[in-house]
Amino acid sequence: MAALQSRLFTIDTHIDTPTTSFMIPGWDFGAGHEVANDHSQCDLPRMESGGIDAMVFAVYSTQAARTPAGFAAIHGQTLGVFARAHAVLRQHAARCGLALTAADGLRLKAEARRAIYLSIENSYSLGLDLDNVGKFYGLGVRILGLTHLLNNDLADSSTDPRGTEWGGLSPFGREVVAECNRLGVVLDASHASDAALWDLLKVSTTPVILSHSGCRAVCDHPRNIGDDLLRALAAQGGVIQINALPVAVVTAPEDGRTAALSAMLLQLADSVLTPEVMAAAGKEWHWIETTFPNPTATLADYVTHIEHAVQVAGIDHVGIGCDFDGGGGVTGLNDVGEYPNLTAALLARGWTEGDLAKLWGANTLRVFRAAEA
Repeated sequence: MAALQSRLFTIDTHIDTPTTSFMIPGWDFGAGHEVANDHSQCDLPRMESGGIDAMVFAVYSTQAARTPAGFAAIHGQTLGVFARAHAVLRQHAARCGLALTAADGLRLKAEARRAIYLSIENSYSLGLDLDNVGKFYGLGVRILGLTHLLNNDLADSSTDPRGTEWGGLSPFGREVVAECNRLGVVLDASHASDAALWDLLKVSTTPVILSHSGCRAVCDHPRNIGDDLLRALAAQGGVIQINALPVAVVTAPEDGRTAALSAMLLQLADSVLTPEVMAAAGKEWHWIETTFPNPTATLADYVTHIEHAVQVAGIDHVGIGCDFDGGGGVTGLNDVGEYPNLTAALLARGWTEGDLAKLWGANTLRVFRAAEA
């Protein structure tokens, strides 16, 4: 299995390590950790043992007040996360490096180093300043995710309890799409509403991804997408990278989690993200996670999403985006050291090495190259 994994170029397109583990004082990316001890799901030793060549580290922004003060607070926080991520990469330059192009990922693999790409999750951090797209590009961002759990000034979210605001992309969102196309930044519609994805597929001149999403036909969750959108995504050349977030992998009975989460989000929507507000939100989130735990999902459940997406969109349009360190993880695939379990499960179901190569990396690299071009 290790030999096969080493022949493939493997990439996971969404992991939240920069805004979780990296921000813990004293936490060492170069040392081995265990989920059971500190809840972390990624470090360099586990990347190496899991045979993963590249990760897309998401710089996530918690959605709050869409005001000048709110934008200033989140922009400052976001720059702090970028600074920390770059410091970590410099500290461990012998074992990993920043990747800016598809070729960089392959070069770093040839050098026996792990490739780290950077993305934005939730473009709330742009504020209303189009120049921030270029600023983030200069900091290494090569994937930009439009939204998170609430609508923002670019697009509607799939999960905002208030419903739609723009009916898809906003006028500013369309400007951001054009600027990303110009710079060569891949656009990511995970978390966006169906209407926003339809708009994005119409206006983007380069293929779109869903860096951590699932199939609504398998699990009827609003942040998963239906078969019509899967076909449209494939027709445009895009890729859906399958998410391992349990609530989006298996259907669970409504137990109050959605209502509690909505209440917290709506309270945050009118707040400026001061350290005190962030601390209170962290406690509330912990209470929600403890009171309404994720359903049990397994590697077999996760594979069901992969194979449904392949059946509908085609083998050239599916990849891996587990959402580790951001809530993702199923039994049998719960940190980056367990990626070989997925390869073994697919081999047991008759997958060829050629198809595995597409799923694990070739499809995503193709989208990077299209954006670069």
